[in-house]
Amino acid sequence: MILQELYLRIAPARYHYLKFILEGYDGLCLLSTVPDAHGCVVLRYPHEQNKTVFSLLGNIACSIRP
Repeated sequence: MILQELYLRIAPARYHYLKFILEGYDGLCLLSTVPDAHGCVVLRYPHEQNKTVFSLLGNIACSIRP
């Protein structure tokens, strides 16, 4: 399985909110912080989940923006 990587800049205080939402979609993606990059996170997900990931992020974008 090949994983896609998506880098996002979010409000650092919203990291746990994003993690909580993503955990509700069991196995959808992996969330990690980027070292030394304030507010930058990376999502790793299977290419097959591309539509789901972008749809979800589109729906919560205003809640996680910096």
